[in-house]
Amino acid sequence: MTPTKRGEAAATPRPRAPLLVIDGDSFAHRAFHALPRSIRRVNGRPGNLLTGLMSMVLRLWQAERPRAVVVGWDTLTVPTYRHELLPGYQAGRVFDPELLEQLDLAPGLLEAAGIVCGKAAGYEADDFLAAAVASERASGGTVLVATSDRDAFQLAAEDVTILQPVRGVSELARIGPAEVRERYGVEPEQVPDFIALRGDPSDKIPGARGVGAKTAASLLAGNGSLDALLAAGRFSAEADALRTYRHVATLDPSAPLPKLPDREPDWQAGAAAAEALGLGRVAGRLEEAASS
Repeated sequence: MTPTKRGEAAATPRPRAPLLVIDGDSFAHRAFHALPRSIRRVNGRPGNLLTGLMSMVLRLWQAERPRAVVVGWDTLTVPTYRHELLPGYQAGRVFDPELLEQLDLAPGLLEAAGIVCGKAAGYEADDFLAAAVASERASGGTVLVATSDRDAFQLAAEDVTILQPVRGVSELARIGPAEVRERYGVEPEQVPDFIALRGDPSDKIPGARGVGAKTAASLLAGNGSLDALLAAGRFSAEADALRTYRHVATLDPSAPLPKLPDREPDWQAGAAAAEALGLGRVAGRLEEAASS
């Protein structure tokens, strides 16, 4: 280390940029439903999901300038432990074939641009968000988690900010512990207990009989946790089911996360991959990003 000369102020180290973690399925579904079906690739195949997703990822990177980007994905064809614990979990979901085709292509397009993707049988995109938070926290870093899934509110902390789309794909709300308390009336770490009690219609988690959001928040405010409620004799007939619902709602940080060294996306390589897929407009945007 070069010694500081007399009278010369020591340089202040620049703060480490945050890690940006994106829920790929959340943003892909949002893009598919937000953009018109008339957006096609040169071969006539659908292109709205891929166009919207790449635009969102590029916009996020430009706005936040993270140290690296990682995108988590579901594996729709393989059931997870959640489906085994709760056979009705996410039952009844039907996906448009044009959405599924583009979902298959999306990770490869992102990886061509040097963006790390996490995907593995038995894990959901949310689990990769939790794994990235745990990994970055262990190294003293901070994390931005971009998702529209409120299950991820359990990750909010002083070193973790949730970026939640609130208007189309262009506006994001920044969610920390205070915002979780304001919206749900519970602490971030209580969110799995809250979901277990209240239920989650979108995931087909039934919740406790007769308990809505306000009651769930009030119960947790007064008792601290689902375990404390059960220990006090509350919901004795539903105790095992509620523990299962909590387990299903809890994100799994053991998802196999790739290494995440500091890395800027290679937008030029991404442009070439987009061009090869017949996404000329996307390729043009990425080329512009590469030259800026």
